[in-house]
This record gives sequence, structure tokens and C-alpha cells, in this order.
Amino acid sequence: MHAAAAEGRAELHATLCRLRCAILARNVAAQVVPVSSSSPRDARALAPVGVFDSGVGGLTVLRALARALPGEDFVYLGDTARLPYGTKSAESIRRYALQAAALLRERGVKCLVVACNTASAVALDDLAAEFAPVPVLGVVEPGAAAACAATRTGRIAVVATEGTVRGGAYQSAIRRRLPDATVAARACPLFVALAEEGWTEGPVVEAVIHRYLDELFSEGAAAHPDTLVLGCTHFPVLAPAIRRAVGAGVAIVDSAATTAAALVEVLEAAGLRRPATQPGGRVRLLATDSAERFARVGGTFLGRPLAPADVEVVDL
Repeated sequence: MHAAAAEGRAELHATLCRLRCAILARNVAAQVVPVSSSSPRDARALAPVGVFDSGVGGLTVLRALARALPGEDFVYLGDTARLPYGTKSAESIRRYALQAAALLRERGVKCLVVACNTASAVALDDLAAEFAPVPVLGVVEPGAAAACAATRTGRIAVVATEGTVRGGAYQSAIRRRLPDATVAARACPLFVALAEEGWTEGPVVEAVIHRYLDELFSEGAAAHPDTLVLGCTHFPVLAPAIRRAVGAGVAIVDSAATTAAALVEVLEAAGLRRPATQPGGRVRLLATDSAERFARVGGTFLGRPLAPADVEVVDL
């Protein structure tokens, strides 16, 4: 009798154990959250590329980036309220660049392109340190590489803003690649004003260009350059008039196309290239002052008409 009772208790205990296990299994199953097959890197690849400049000149770079990477989304910021950067102190340029980049980081960009030669020359290291691990790409190094590839004699001229020339970034970048290069740098601040006003042709434009460049490219000039670097993203819209001033034998280089090629490499190396299965192609434009003026002038740089409604005004 005692044996039968013991067996009954054992059976009851086993039944209760099975019941508790079944209840526990149901509770655990209810708490399991399916894990997405996509990794954080996959999610970041869908984020936009951030691009900033002191004004609308960087739209020439944005145009090249969008052409090279038509499936990517871009957010462009023109700090038009504080234009130009080229006449500011290095301390101010760094502060402005960090503030502009911080706004783009808030917009969730996966990579930052500094489409301003002055900011690239003065603040690139600060930006890279502040925003790591977000990749930061400037325009000076790609421009210097393009100049070294184009020159036949090693004599290169650089026209840029006062800040870029004063910092010597192009001179250093070129000489790292071509130690024997002869580099002449000339600050051309009025080129920025002409470009921002949309003045790309006419007697005033020609007079300003000759005033800046004739000494460098005159027939009797020693070490006549065979390559001219447009070391400011505002300057390419003046390229036809500059070409007439310097002649057909001088290679004119701007950093837009080489920066686009460098961005492709950076995104692929970091695993941040947007997948072809999820194409983007959207461009968002931000400015710190006057959407109307940004749209009026910016269309020349971007190569298509813009309306004020296309531009969001932001505060840094």
C-alpha cells in the first residue's frame, strides 16, 4: 500500500513538472523578439551623405557626387549667413565648420564631405577627430592628386581664397606627391563674390580675372605654370572665362570629379554604399540665410533650376 502511494506521488510530481515546463516554454516563446537579418552597418548604408560649404559653391561638388552615385541620398548645407569663410581667421573657420558638421550629424548622415576648400584646408583634422567614426572627406587632397596627374612640367598654379592660400594646404599636398613641383598660389577673393552674384561672363569678370592671373601666365613669366588648380568650389563657374585668359595650353583642374571618385572608394571601404536594391537619389538642400537667394544663384552651380521651396533655412 505504501509502495502504491509512493508511485502515485511520483507520478503526480512528474505531471506537475511537465506542466510547469510547458508553461515556462510558452512564456519564453512570448518574450522572444525576432532579430532583423540586417546589421547596424546595413542600416547606416541607407543614411544620406552630408555635404557642406560656406555657400553655394559646393553645389559643384554635390553635382559631381550625385552624378557618380545616383542611388545615394544627399543632404547639402550652405552656410550662406557667414559667407565667405576664406577671409575669416582659422579659429572662426574651425568653429563654423564644426557647427555646420554638427547639424548634418543631427540629420543622420553616414559620411561627411567638406565641399569647401577653406574648411578642408583649415579644419579637416578637427572634423575627423570630432566626428569619428563617421568618415570625413575633404576636397584639397583629391584636387592636389588631380593636379599632379595633369601637369607635364611640374609647374602648378593654385587660385583659392585667402584662407586656403595662407594655410598652404594645396602647396603641401602637391609637394607630398611631387617633391620637385613648383607651386605658385594666388588668393582671388573677388572670384567668390563674382560667382555668388552669378556674374560668370562680361567685361567686369574678364578684368578681375586678368588682374589676378596675368602676372602668373604672362608670356615672360618665369616658371610659367602648365596646370591651374581652381582651389575653391565657387571658381568652376568661372572656368570658361578663366580658360580664355590663360590659354588653351594650360590644364584647368577642379576637385569635384576626383572628390566624387574618392567618395565612392570611402563608402565601399566602409561598407556604407547604399544597396542597389534600395535606391535613393534624393537631395535635400539647407541654407543658413535666404532661400530665395540660394535658389537664384545655386541653380547655376547645381546645373538645374531651383525654387525657394526647394531650400530649408536652418540656424546654426
